[in-house]
Amino acid sequence: MIALGLTLGLPLRAQITHTPTGSHDEAAAKLLKKAARKLGNVSMTVKVNMQDAVKREVGTYEAQVSRASGGYRVKMKGQEIVCDGKTVWQWNKSDNEVVINSLAKDDGTNPLNPGDMIANHEKYFRAKFIRTESDGTAVIDMQPNKAQSYHKIRLLIDSKNGELKQIEVHKFDSGREIYEFTNRNYGTVKETFAFDPKKQCPKAEIIDMR
Repeated sequence: MIALGLTLGLPLRAQITHTPTGSHDEAAAKLLKKAARKLGNVSMTVKVNMQDAVKREVGTYEAQVSRASGGYRVKMKGQEIVCDGKTVWQWNKSDNEVVINSLAKDDGTNPLNPGDMIANHEKYFRAKFIRTESDGTAVIDMQPNKAQSYHKIRLLIDSKNGELKQIEVHKFDSGREIYEFTNRNYGTVKETFAFDPKKQCPKAEIIDMR
């Protein structure tokens, strides 16, 4: 486990060092590294709440997510997404079609796959430690390195054990997407995340975008 530098309950302070490629927040990096280790092999429930500019709920859904060895599976109502680390299969059950893509370079920014997002955050984001709440929850903001539909992603992480609690995607129109993680089971995922449309959905239309 990685020591976080917490002593006698004192709040974690951001330490910024400057490198040729920009600033590096050491406090944020330590917390994110610890969270990434916990998410290396995990199954969990993700509850997603979408809000408009005045924080009014405009939609909700729930997904079951599992991840191990660079692959992942996301199951939600009417849809299943499987990635083996190279190829992504998106099975849209209501449309009876499977869309196949190569793993995109920016796929690591998907909140439904937080293990990759956090493990590879330096490729896509500039992370900054904000504060530690009274209950020990660390708040970290990540700003994207290239233009996105949002201006920051906020992570809520247990500062003691590195457990990811929540992800907030803050959009330019002041809307938000809130991802809450529950029912976590660590080290229990054994599958290899292969997907064979001919076996799992033989009557579905195959759209190969590779």
